[in-house]
Amino acid sequence: MKTLSKNILLLSLLYLLPSLLREGSGVSLAQGVVFEPEGTTLEQASAKAKAENKLIFLDCFTQWCGPCKKMSREVFPQEKVGAAMNPKFVSLKIDMESAYGAPLAKKLQITAYPTFIIFNADAQEISRFLGYHAVDAFLEVIEEKSRDTGSSALETRWKAGDRDPQFLQQYLQTLTAAYKANEANDVAEAILEGKEETFAADSTLRSIFFRNITNPFAKSFIYTAKNPQALTAATGEMPVKMKIQNVLGNYQRQIINEADGTATLDQAQYDKFSQLLDELGVQNADHYRLQTMITLSEKQKNYAAYLDYIRQYLANPNLDADDMQLARWTRPFQGPNADPELKQQMKAILQQRLDDIRSGKRQAQNTVGNMRLSRPTDQLLEMIINAMDGKMPNAPAQNPQGTKPATTQAATILR
Repeated sequence: MKTLSKNILLLSLLYLLPSLLREGSGVSLAQGVVFEPEGTTLEQASAKAKAENKLIFLDCFTQWCGPCKKMSREVFPQEKVGAAMNPKFVSLKIDMESAYGAPLAKKLQITAYPTFIIFNADAQEISRFLGYHAVDAFLEVIEEKSRDTGSSALETRWKAGDRDPQFLQQYLQTLTAAYKANEANDVAEAILEGKEETFAADSTLRSIFFRNITNPFAKSFIYTAKNPQALTAATGEMPVKMKIQNVLGNYQRQIINEADGTATLDQAQYDKFSQLLDELGVQNADHYRLQTMITLSEKQKNYAAYLDYIRQYLANPNLDADDMQLARWTRPFQGPNADPELKQQMKAILQQRLDDIRSGKRQAQNTVGNMRLSRPTDQLLEMIINAMDGKMPNAPAQNPQGTKPATTQAATILR
């Protein structure tokens, strides 16, 4: 009888074992990387790292990130990766679009995925790197990035007020390599201080401006936005125009705060930013104002307001949303839980654009920037409208050249 009971117990354990070994459980037979349970915070990982005298490895991912999934599927489960990392790191994964992850992503300045960050036990960043790496390459980078290069010492000198030109250049290189855009901007501003009217003549300073200035309130940016002639003469019109657009476009997203799954507008910063747009004489200033409110409404899931701001944008004679932007705005109305009335209103906006193209009032797009589209945008818009109606797009599943099927192409532009 005892033998029978033991056998039943053993069979029960074997039955339960797969659930005990699911990803995020902190248990692994395959000896891959052992990640902390889902929901573990950076603060909790720091406490464990201190107790075990380890570093912290953070995998910053999103649900839609293909390379993130490839790392989880092909690299992290490998035994040699686990053997290298488990004795040295407390490892955790955080979805950077979750309620906890979104504000953390803003704090850590995460702008691409996957981003991997190595911290000391006190959760002070040592280094970071981006993108998919095959097993051997990943292990090489982990070994290299785990060494403390003295960045904390450089940060201490900076905070103590050290502004020696050679030190500033060294610290800026370190911050740039670590993808710390905000801190790199601050150091770049210090380097360009007093040189706002002359830096365009110096190739090194020009490079710092283009690479590191991200704050629209930086003196060098304000001067250049008002007086682009010198920099344009040195680099051409397009790089200067794109730099101004990128700085303004990226900053509008920074004035939306996300915490505990909610999004709010930093009204004081929004008003300050709006005044700056007027001061700089930006021709399409309303683009940045309205795009901020469109983004905020989407994050708040206030889709009635979202549609209202889109209509304001389309009605503004100084603005013009291209077909691809209009297609991206349909994202909230693609799911099965979308409000039917609002969905129909969005579809009507899309249909009007398609009618304008078909009647010759507008031209369909064949390119986005330097990228040529696989089909003109009127066909893509029609596919989206059909999808919103629950109809199958009138296109083959796979063409002989092996490009994406039409349904995939339609989905891709909505991301």
